[in-house]
Amino acid sequence: MDNLLETSPAFSFTSSSYLSNGTSSCISASSSPEPGSNMEIVSLSRLSSNLEKLLLDSEFDCTDAEIIVEGLSVGVHRCILSARSKFFHELFSRGNGSSSRQERRPKYDINDLMPNGKVGYEAFKIFLSYVYTGKLKPSPPEVSTCVDPGCAHDACRPAVIFAVELTYASSVFQIPELVSLFQRRLLNFVDKALVEDVIPILQVAYYSKLSQLLNHCIQRVARSDLDTVSIEKEVPHEGSEEIKALRIKFQPDGTMSAPMDPLREKRIVRIHKALDSDDVELVKLLLSESDITLDDANALHYAAAYCDSKIVAELLELDLDINLKNARGYTALHIAAIRREPTVIVSLLSKGAAVSETTGDGQCAVSICRRLTRAKDYYAKTEHGQESNKDRVCIDILEREMRRNPMIREEYVSSPIMADDLHMRLLYLENRVAFARLLFPTEAKVAMKIAHAEATSEFAGLSASDNINGTFREVDLNETPSGQHKRLRSRMDALIKTVDLGRRFFPHCSQVLDKFLEDDLPDLFYLQRGTPEEQKVKRLRFCELKDEVHKAFTKDVAESTTRSGFSSSSSSSTSLKDSVKQRASRKS
Repeated sequence: MDNLLETSPAFSFTSSSYLSNGTSSCISASSSPEPGSNMEIVSLSRLSSNLEKLLLDSEFDCTDAEIIVEGLSVGVHRCILSARSKFFHELFSRGNGSSSRQERRPKYDINDLMPNGKVGYEAFKIFLSYVYTGKLKPSPPEVSTCVDPGCAHDACRPAVIFAVELTYASSVFQIPELVSLFQRRLLNFVDKALVEDVIPILQVAYYSKLSQLLNHCIQRVARSDLDTVSIEKEVPHEGSEEIKALRIKFQPDGTMSAPMDPLREKRIVRIHKALDSDDVELVKLLLSESDITLDDANALHYAAAYCDSKIVAELLELDLDINLKNARGYTALHIAAIRREPTVIVSLLSKGAAVSETTGDGQCAVSICRRLTRAKDYYAKTEHGQESNKDRVCIDILEREMRRNPMIREEYVSSPIMADDLHMRLLYLENRVAFARLLFPTEAKVAMKIAHAEATSEFAGLSASDNINGTFREVDLNETPSGQHKRLRSRMDALIKTVDLGRRFFPHCSQVLDKFLEDDLPDLFYLQRGTPEEQKVKRLRFCELKDEVHKAFTKDVAESTTRSGFSSSSSSSTSLKDSVKQRASRKS
């Protein structure tokens, strides 16, 4: 593969044709250069190396400004950036809105400097290295290659996006020789990449006013089978109109496809707009007023691409074909894999989406997701309690579903026989979900959202929102016993579904939680093990012991109150509880 950022002799201080600022060099490219020319080349190379130390060596850290990229601070020297870039010269000349002589060095957020595009940390460091040294470093493979083992990485999404980010930076910060270089790279990508990956190239060409690249992208998209909805949603308006006009022009005579009925098209657009408004009730109303179905409008595909996961879940409760393919041969799961939103993927899989279904070019959801994911994101180490990378979570979910045996189903046994047992199960489930939210926040959030656990109230303790203030949740004093039982059972069902989803889609996390709860909460976990008959015996014995503890506690309090007050009874009852627990463990 051609390295995206291989060091080019045309873009270095030692160039035989151009210097790093793009001006012509007087150095001859003859086979026997003059001694003075050699000296100039050596001097420029040494200057480049010395300036590079300002970026790499902390011993030479004399930076006087900071640029924040992806939450990370990058120190820069205003004098160097001003000399190399007209953009930075004007930026630093204006200051940052405060006094000209500042005690602290100014900070700039790169998102404020680039309103129409995004530049990642690694891409900005590569760009900055060129500005300082006049040489381009090779692109880091961890951010310019995907994790599909069958990919040549010459036009996969990470390679395209990395080149797009560098093009944005070069254009906005006005480094013309880099713009020319990356425009040629992107022109090469347009012919190789999937049409979905051409859209980011088209966008950077549009905002950077790269007419040659823009025209090439428009031609490629117009000749492709990319659906009109995607073009209208993702391509700037002028470009989308030109693509539509070209598609009509490109159709050979005699093969003109019949245009869609304007009324039918209008109704489908209304359904999509209702989905954009998160209004499923309006969608139902529009369906009842016409003969258009959800499948006719590819509503699930649209929601999987552009709507909140809650809307996807609501659509899945309606009458539709979950494995329906659109005109390009993509199912809703394929679209969700392109979007890489774990909650949407889990919603589709839990309703029966076929993970092994392939597109027209032989891609399944897993391969689609892998070709979109950077190596940096996939192999990033995540400690317990940290948010997991969504791309990695999506791949893990899809691969696990591919390997899963549908005949084997892990279920959480739920058959409470008494109120105490219901409370006991709720305590266990609440503890399990609470620890899951602490240890695996991303995975827990996905499972709870699918199970609608957040829509039910917690059984005991502080609520998630009130825990910060240390205040207890309000209690409904008018709640009837039957109403309370119904509320608790609803909460338990939601928690059970959360645990089931965790065991199916995040088994490694579930194993960690199993061990954690078994080690730290042995009493609760102990009652969940064994056959149903053994569990029943354990529960009965547990209730007997609880009655004994309650009677002993009441008696102890009564006796201690007559002697030395309530405080001593508390300690004796505590020791009594401990002895009863030890006796229970021995008898069981």
